[in-house]
Amino acid sequence: MPAARRPNIVYIHSHDTGRYVSPYGYEAPTPHLQRLAEGGVVFRDAYSVAPTCSPSRAALTTGRYPHEVGMLGLANRGFSLHDYGLHLAPVLGTAGYTTALAGVQHVTTDWAEIGYTEVLPIASRDAPDVSAAAVEFLARRAGSDDGPFFLDVGFRETHRHFDEADERDDPRWQRPPDPLPDIPEVRDEMAQFRASLRRLDDGIGTVLEALDEHGLAEDTLVVCTTDHGLPFPSMKGQLTTHGLGVMLLVRGPGFTGGRVVDAMVSQLDVYPTICVAAGLPAPDGLRGCALQPLAAGEVDRLHDAVYGETTFHVAYTPQRALRTERWVYVRRFEERGSRPILNEAESPTLDAMVAHGWSDLPRERELLYDRFLDPNESANLASDERVRTVLEDLRGRLDAWMADTDDPLCHGPVAPPPGARVDDPGPNPVARQANVVPRG
Repeated sequence: MPAARRPNIVYIHSHDTGRYVSPYGYEAPTPHLQRLAEGGVVFRDAYSVAPTCSPSRAALTTGRYPHEVGMLGLANRGFSLHDYGLHLAPVLGTAGYTTALAGVQHVTTDWAEIGYTEVLPIASRDAPDVSAAAVEFLARRAGSDDGPFFLDVGFRETHRHFDEADERDDPRWQRPPDPLPDIPEVRDEMAQFRASLRRLDDGIGTVLEALDEHGLAEDTLVVCTTDHGLPFPSMKGQLTTHGLGVMLLVRGPGFTGGRVVDAMVSQLDVYPTICVAAGLPAPDGLRGCALQPLAAGEVDRLHDAVYGETTFHVAYTPQRALRTERWVYVRRFEERGSRPILNEAESPTLDAMVAHGWSDLPRERELLYDRFLDPNESANLASDERVRTVLEDLRGRLDAWMADTDDPLCHGPVAPPPGARVDDPGPNPVARQANVVPRG
């Protein structure tokens, strides 16, 4: 395919949004995302590979599992890719794409390591400033004969700290996320989350409108997603649907018509999808599958299972999971791995949950959920003899995946890299001991 005919690619991503947007059925202030959905394809059963920021983003932008590429924890705490040449941006750059970053990327603390052609100046990381930088880039590229571009637009919203809610998001009328109780603390924070979501949607809308205004929309593949679930207890950081379930909307060549796809997909599928769209051979080692056949209705599914993982967040959290069309299986790997509270941002919701015993709940080594009969993934069936055969099958499949991908957990507890900051669970699992590097 001649370079001039390759589509432009705009990769739009947010922090901690999960699927809490209107194209997924939520009453949410996201009209621009709704417009994107109605012109493209919505993947209703999409999952990130990790429920934490840097590992999730590293998986999407390298097409490989976090433990394969070194991103076992947060970039801002000392974790990094083994090889930044695996990142999508330099691969596209070598193929003739101008690559530009506007806003957040979160797979390194040094943008130069990735090798974008341009890192666009932004006045702040807030959505209006990020979208303004993206618009300025798009205006420069309109009518240009400089070949295709890859624009990486990263919004910090809806990460904490949330925006202040106004009368449009009255706390009295908010619905809590599914795993949380209907109490004032949660309703207040959901009102603030909605305010942040509104600003995110406005920023996305500004970028989409610039594509229209400059005549770029028809020849641009837009991929819009988020890193993982909402920043609330029992959500972000967890390997259930509340932590791994994400929005994934794609619009552009091969992705039109407002279609909804129910097949289970992974963010690992984004990299090969972009390769197909750009007419590039997929690099060796990619773990996902291109989404074009699903979007075209040529196949009805891509995966028998998708996998998720967490190793480090703020503290050591060694867990792995697999998800099939019917079942979710999660395994913890070390008793001293942190309790959930160590990885939670302080918030009124967390305080209320802890006051009612959330941090003292039993920590089963294995979790098994029936996605069909228990869509909230709250009833652990791992000790239920009626599904013993299912449990044994999923155990074997997880073991095989870990061996196939040379998961370091196969060889015992995983040590952080030298200098990484990891909270130590300590003898008291509820204590927060920040910035302590555990030995070994």
